[in-house]
Amino acid sequence: MTCASTQTINLAVVGAHLTGQPLNYQLQERHATLVKTCKTAPCYRFYALANTQPPKPGLVKVLDGSGVGIEVEVWQLSAEGFGTFVAVVPPPLVIGTLDLEDGSEVKGFLCEPYVILNAQDISQYGSWRNYLAYHKGEI
Repeated sequence: MTCASTQTINLAVVGAHLTGQPLNYQLQERHATLVKTCKTAPCYRFYALANTQPPKPGLVKVLDGSGVGIEVEVWQLSAEGFGTFVAVVPPPLVIGTLDLEDGSEVKGFLCEPYVILNAQDISQYGSWRNYLAYHKGEI
C-alpha cells in the first residue's frame, strides 16, 4: 500500500511571482497557497535585472552590513509542485535559503552574484511592488 505524500515546502518569492504579477500563474497552476507576506532579514541587496522578460528582480545576500529587509510572499507548495516549479526557474535566478526577519529560514529566490554588475540596485524601495509603482510606465 502506498500513501500520498503530504510533505509541503514553503517558498519565498520577491518579484514576477508575487500576487498580481505576470508569473504568479506558475504558483497557481501548482495549487500553491499564500502563507504570508513578510520581510527578509536585513542582510540582502535587491536588484532590477537587465534584459529579463517579464522584468525580474534579483536578491543577493550580503555580509558587509549594507543589507536591508525586502518584502516577500511565502507560498506553500506540495513537494511535487515545488520540484516542478524549481525545474523551470531560469538562470541567473536560483532557489536557495532565505533568512526572514523573524529568524526563520525558507526556500526562496536568489540570483547569481555575477549579474549584479549589469543590474540596478533597487534595495532602497524595499519591495518589487514599490519599485514598479515608482517607475510606472518606464518598465
